[in-house]
Amino acid sequence: MEARELIRYFRSLGIEVHTSTKARGHLGFFLKNRIDISKNIPENRLVPTLIHEFAHYIHYGLEPDMHRNGGTFNAVFKEDNPVFKKELIRVTNFVDENSLCVKLYEHKDRIKSLIKEYESEIKKEYPDFQRSKKFREFDKYIKKSKARYLLKYDRVKLIEGGFLKKRIHIYSVANVEKDFPEMPKAFAYYIKLHSAQKKQSRTSARINRLNKYYTKPCELFARFVEGIYLDREWVCALAPYTSEKFFNLLESGFYGNLKEIIK
Repeated sequence: MEARELIRYFRSLGIEVHTSTKARGHLGFFLKNRIDISKNIPENRLVPTLIHEFAHYIHYGLEPDMHRNGGTFNAVFKEDNPVFKKELIRVTNFVDENSLCVKLYEHKDRIKSLIKEYESEIKKEYPDFQRSKKFREFDKYIKKSKARYLLKYDRVKLIEGGFLKKRIHIYSVANVEKDFPEMPKAFAYYIKLHSAQKKQSRTSARINRLNKYYTKPCELFARFVEGIYLDREWVCALAPYTSEKFFNLLESGFYGNLKEIIK
């Protein structure tokens, strides 16, 4: 089926299909009886995305609470077997390489290396320094320095003086040695280390959010259906148990109109 045929078929089922929205920042988005497709979607992603969102529509018919609870395997496969998640994660990694979070893990590793590097530099002057304990010498120094703002922000703009003699100073973690030339090197490295630790926490939180999103049963099911369109043979090899269960249910009419799309 081409995209136009799919859209026409979806609308014949009473589904609202919009192709000129931002789709809430995604390539596609489904909610209740409406499918939004991003107006900026690449041509090669149009049909797979339509099929992905239609799979959500089918799932919604089986489990109206899926948006709230992320869906269940019991609803879409009539059983709750741990093998579904194991196999469908493999399929998801094939269908959407972003689910692997490769760039985020690489970024996290680079930050980890920087943290070790900064720690090593600090220990040259303070051999007993430990990241897990308070750095009392630094704490005492920073109270009297404007560099204290860099513990909360990576870049700050300070405005001093009155209306007529306003002075603007911009400080950043990246230029901390230049902005505060009188600061001991160990303290400058500690500010960089502190900044890197915050970045590491944000990156870990983002990875956790993505993993939680990609492993929801409703998302795993939708990418499985999308994968069947992209490469049915390979998806069946990646998820043999799930595929057998799915096609048996499909043939029995359990997934309703999805059978027409798969056919």
